[in-house]
Amino acid sequence: MLPANVREFAVLGINSAPDRIISFMPTTVLQTPTDRPALRASGLHKVYGSVTALDGVSFTVNRGEIVGLLGPNGAGKTTTINMVLGVLAATTGSVEIDGIDISKQRARALAKTNFAAVYAALPGNLTVIENLRFFGLLYGVDSLRIRVEELLRQFDLAHLRQTKCGLLSSGEQTRAALAKALINRPQLLLLDEPTASLDPSAAQLIRAKIKKLATENRCGILWTSHNMNEVEEVCDRVLFLSRGKVLLEGDPQTLPQEHGSATLEDLFIRVAREPLKAVADVAT
Repeated sequence: MLPANVREFAVLGINSAPDRIISFMPTTVLQTPTDRPALRASGLHKVYGSVTALDGVSFTVNRGEIVGLLGPNGAGKTTTINMVLGVLAATTGSVEIDGIDISKQRARALAKTNFAAVYAALPGNLTVIENLRFFGLLYGVDSLRIRVEELLRQFDLAHLRQTKCGLLSSGEQTRAALAKALINRPQLLLLDEPTASLDPSAAQLIRAKIKKLATENRCGILWTSHNMNEVEEVCDRVLFLSRGKVLLEGDPQTLPQEHGSATLEDLFIRVAREPLKAVADVAT
């Protein structure tokens, strides 16, 4: 297993690059059967002493599906994402990415995964093209030069290729981070508040690109956000977490009415404010 600093840089990105590039991903990714979920989490528990952070969380993300992982702060969303990325080990339970158990074949599973978040900025001292090349080398991407040029065009970054990422606007940084997240053509993409720092126009463009990615590339996407209007627009299905449990699951267009709320935001507020048992009773 790689040292923690290299491993976390490869998965999340940090503010400066290591002294040397280490390629840890296999260069060949086998084709995926279309009926195999991009992600399967089964019975995830995470216990810290007397504190239970996750309590039996199970869900899937199918190919071509965008699933919203929702819940108030402290609900267990970040713990879940860290388990999917292999940063945290589950106390019990399992995570499979494209059928590969991450606890047994971590590098092979992560070769099919990528991640982007507003708090995980690309190294600001590297240019856009240097960042894409760097992460492409980490993932062992074949025909890397061609892949980088494709992403520069796709995310309208060609004119910024020689600009250091620390000098980009918020919208440009988000586009660069998404380009990096697609460098290895992932089967599973994790997006944590991907549009949080964007103006409405830029956010709309990013949402359209992500929806197109799910539809055309059959990529499974796990999306976290506190913007319920965005979730309703983008997600095919949502999961509500509270105190480490999945309380509700369903179509964001119909789930609120099914549980006595006018809007998804109203339902979110109930999950955040009401005692666990009271909300769980709504789900039964």
